[in-house]
Amino acid sequence: MQLSPSAHTDTFARDHLPPAEDWPVLEFTTPELQHPARLNAGAALVDEAVARFGRDRPALRTPDGEVWTYGELQDRADQVAHVLVDDLGLEPGNRVLLRAPNTPWMVAAWLGTLKAGGVATVVFAALRAGELAPVVERTRPALALVDHRSVADVEAVRDSSAPDLRVTTIGAGTDTDLVARAATKPAGFTAVDTAADDVALLCPTSGSTGVPKITMHFHRDVLSIDATFGRHVLQLGPDDLVACTAPFAFTFGLGMLVVFPLRAGACALLTDALAPPALADLVAEQGVTVLATAPTAYRQILAAGKGSQLAGLRMAVSAGEHISDDTWAALHDDLGLQVVDGIGGTELLHIFISAAGEDVRRGTTGRPLPGYRAAILDPDGAELPAGVEGRLAVIGPVGCRYLDDDRQRSYVQGGWNVTGDTFRRDEDGWFTYCARTDNMIVSSGYNIGGPEVEFAVDGHPDVVESAVVGRPDPDRGAVVCAFVVLRAGVPASEATARSIQDHVKAVLAPYKYPRDVRFVDALPRNTSGKLQHFKLREQLAGTAPRSADAGRAERIAPGPGPS
Repeated sequence: MQLSPSAHTDTFARDHLPPAEDWPVLEFTTPELQHPARLNAGAALVDEAVARFGRDRPALRTPDGEVWTYGELQDRADQVAHVLVDDLGLEPGNRVLLRAPNTPWMVAAWLGTLKAGGVATVVFAALRAGELAPVVERTRPALALVDHRSVADVEAVRDSSAPDLRVTTIGAGTDTDLVARAATKPAGFTAVDTAADDVALLCPTSGSTGVPKITMHFHRDVLSIDATFGRHVLQLGPDDLVACTAPFAFTFGLGMLVVFPLRAGACALLTDALAPPALADLVAEQGVTVLATAPTAYRQILAAGKGSQLAGLRMAVSAGEHISDDTWAALHDDLGLQVVDGIGGTELLHIFISAAGEDVRRGTTGRPLPGYRAAILDPDGAELPAGVEGRLAVIGPVGCRYLDDDRQRSYVQGGWNVTGDTFRRDEDGWFTYCARTDNMIVSSGYNIGGPEVEFAVDGHPDVVESAVVGRPDPDRGAVVCAFVVLRAGVPASEATARSIQDHVKAVLAPYKYPRDVRFVDALPRNTSGKLQHFKLREQLAGTAPRSADAGRAERIAPGPGPS
């Protein structure tokens, strides 16, 4: 595919795109998807919003009463761009690592990075230094803008392996902090004239193999997700207040709280992590009209008797995992909410199959959004007929581009993006979720790579080896379950299980730790010695759910080995 002339003087991103023959097919089939050749997504989002909706309309709110108008957001994004270019020496194409909770300054930093021609690399604030290091190594950021509460891990990575990385804090209250620097800069910044197909985002994704993959998205991709899911499903308006529990490091949260509201003149409510009952109270207190969160949160809101707090919503969006029929029915029957389900992915930036309003068909995920088409494939890549389960494959205006990664050829097959999910399609074109087809564990909306957790568990001094799978759970969808072989003489006790859990929390983001630890004498393997995770899943399927944070004190058999 022929790319437009790049505005990037640092050509790293262009240089590390996959070979053209490994790209997915891209289609731009609706008028909204016809983007100009030159496009800066940061300018399109905030500058165009100010021009359309005015400077005085609220753009961002926080629960403590802070409000940024569209004009204030534009000014601060421009001031951040000046800091990046004038003070920190950003060149177009440099990567900027962004690490912070969902705050107004994080939005300004993201927009300012794009306007300055930088490539935004947003990482989850909970990641440990060991998880950040491979991301930094692969994306090679020149600069990092980091919330002062989350700076230690970034500085540790800089000191150990990235000595040229310049780290600037957000909110530290010092003269060199981003907020203080921005206050000295003028409002107004002429956005870099980037190409629509210049890389704007590098988005790490949870790898099912334990090695992070870095997805690459263009400036036009940022607007394309609004032209599909935003326009046809959410249909936000200037009177909407949007809340979403996903952090910006998850592209779902970036879309829900930044891209879609700014394109519609709506306002985003930015929150820190909240327990689901407290979230429900906040929705009622603040007058939220659109809420996006994981099915786990909806279930816990209902279980806490807080469902009535959602009565003011005009739309509830379910994200991160499939919503059960029981949860969907309870929200519908009690509140009249037809919860919007959908499937998306970091590789395609956002949701590509969904439905809303009267188009919702209970029990299904939905249909391909305008601009996308989908199919169910067999193992050889042939399309399967209606009613037959197979691999979900998608083509649309965005698609998978991994940064310099051989796994590109696994995700993109025959021009299709093959998502790692098993679905079936009915005669009317509705798609229904069945299961994951890889080692990804989806727990409370978080994607957790099983091999990554295995590596962490195996690093405990009392562990010989382990195997990690997802155990079905009625509240979380699944929980991480570790089958562990211990060193001789180490007791298979609750204390040992807790020690393993604490070790994993120390080296990985805490949400990844195994809530269920089971000690076994051996792990099932085939004749060539390969671990048979499917046998452990089968074993778990026949056991009753257990409470979270549980460790078995006795050893259990791993199931029959290969014949």
